[in-house]
Amino acid sequence: MLALTRKVGERIVIGDNIVVTVVGVKGDNIRMTIEAPKEIKIYRGEIFDAIAAENKQAAVPNDISELDMLKVLQINMK
Repeated sequence: MLALTRKVGERIVIGDNIVVTVVGVKGDNIRMTIEAPKEIKIYRGEIFDAIAAENKQAAVPNDISELDMLKVLQINMK
């Protein structure tokens, strides 16, 4: 992890194509812009965590018997 101190107007460059610029500081809040190619997804941390949790939940079957039924179907198809 890298921790930096930046002033308004100063930038951080990530790789060759991502630029983070501090545009304002008000109390405990920092306002920044992020310039990145459109194919790079940018999420706030809490949104990213919610998406990851939802994906993890979707990957777990709700009922183990459903998984057992799929195994039986696979055996019958052979």
